[in-house]
Amino acid sequence: MKDKITTLKNLLFIIMVIGFASGCNGNQNEFIQGNSTFGISQVHTSKPIDQSVANHAKEKIIAKEDITDVKAVNTDKELMAAIKVENFDRFRLKSIEKSVKSDLEKIYPDYKVFVSTDKKIFWELEKVEQRLKKNDMNKKNLKNDLNKLKSLMKEQT
Repeated sequence: MKDKITTLKNLLFIIMVIGFASGCNGNQNEFIQGNSTFGISQVHTSKPIDQSVANHAKEKIIAKEDITDVKAVNTDKELMAAIKVENFDRFRLKSIEKSVKSDLEKIYPDYKVFVSTDKKIFWELEKVEQRLKKNDMNKKNLKNDLNKLKSLMKEQT
């Protein structure tokens, strides 16, 4: 009788160890990908709406340790970026925003730079990026969308 109980205990222990090991293993990959530069999405750089400036700006911005995600779009003369920061760094949103903006203005002196830490702007820029990826936008629509986002940014300040 004791042998059966011991065998059952050992079997339950093995099942629990396997369960915990497989449960923890799934989250590990998500954590690694969340902190890497795989999070930024590159938007196409075709002739009608060249997004190489925005793509390069994203690479520069995401390299900063405070920033967890970035979305950016550019026209011929304007560059708009929205950034996400770590929860702890939310106390320093304005200083991070100013730092990113000044860095981008140094890198791209020919562009008028707009940077926001607002979540709504981030989501709206993400939608614009998605439309650019699908080739579902022309220059006029892009300028209109950016003008709407600029007016949203002005409302919130």
